[in-house]
Amino acid sequence: MKKHIVCFGDSNTHGYCAKTGGRFDEDQRWTCLLQKKLGEDWLILEEGLSGRTTCFDDPIHEALSGLEQIYPCLMSHEPVDLLIIMLGTNDTKERFGVSPECIALGLKRLIAKAISTTDCWKDGKPSILVITPQNIDPRYENSEVGGTMGKGCAEKSQGLASEYQKIAESMRCFYLDANKVVTAQPNDIDFMHLTEEGHRQLADALAGLLPQILC
Repeated sequence: MKKHIVCFGDSNTHGYCAKTGGRFDEDQRWTCLLQKKLGEDWLILEEGLSGRTTCFDDPIHEALSGLEQIYPCLMSHEPVDLLIIMLGTNDTKERFGVSPECIALGLKRLIAKAISTTDCWKDGKPSILVITPQNIDPRYENSEVGGTMGKGCAEKSQGLASEYQKIAESMRCFYLDANKVVTAQPNDIDFMHLTEEGHRQLADALAGLLPQILC
């Protein structure tokens, strides 16, 4: 059986394209590029949902808490060799009123739920890679999404990396800061979604990292 890699994230995993308001295609999304780079022995499973949070219920949109969705997601893709979690951008929204430290605690709850889904894991061994998403550019506040995102999102996103690394280490997860491998700036429309180049750079980094994790 192929190695099953579940990519659990938000719009940057779904592949939202700010320029079109649609979705990057299969030759552009980091998940699809990763599949091509790793080859036939790997199965990259896209589980990206725009607006998804680690564990917070959105008062405007339903079913966006990752905590509520992780169990059925993992069980539908068992046996899972590796779970990749890249969340946190939406958690910074002003309406949630949470700090980077609290967002990291939300991540910890999500990881714990994933680990406890014992029947999903290949050979019963949980394996999780936490990715800190690319930071939000402060210019988002003057974009069309500034009003709905609210104030302070860029500053919160910049505080996630150090907090996420602590959580990843304490929960015995692998860790990657996307800001270290994605050098392309966020798009110049909403200043928070990956560009096509950003998707490529993330795929390149993961194509080198995953075989080391699942050696």
